[in-house]
Amino acid sequence: MAIKFPSDEWIKALSAELNASETYAQSSAAWVGDFLFVIQPDAVYQDTAYLYIDVKEGKSPDAMQTGSLDEKKAMYTVSAPYSIWRKVIEGKLDPLQSMFTGKLKVRGNMAQIQRNPKATTEFVLCATKIPTEFVG
Repeated sequence: MAIKFPSDEWIKALSAELNASETYAQSSAAWVGDFLFVIQPDAVYQDTAYLYIDVKEGKSPDAMQTGSLDEKKAMYTVSAPYSIWRKVIEGKLDPLQSMFTGKLKVRGNMAQIQRNPKATTEFVLCATKIPTEFVG
């Protein structure tokens, strides 16, 4: 059964995928940081949603949908319109390239992301494994 994106259930499913992935664990063993994903409105999605996920040394100990930008302070905030998030989750848009071109707007230490491209790639591969229900 597909899980609606964005939702608390979806971000928790991503956390579970990360925790189950040996490849992700290996590629992100040195990573410590958390993310707040901001899904912005566009032509097909009218709301703003906030998904928080914590990642530490190859695991994800915490994930939840929050009600606002200020509810959880994260080391990284990644913002984009819904349609961009959809393309990333479907594997149609490279997340690193999207960060460098500004399609995904990142607040946080970009040098750490640049030093860990394999971790970023594996993170998104885990997201593509979630059976996801999109609007539009």
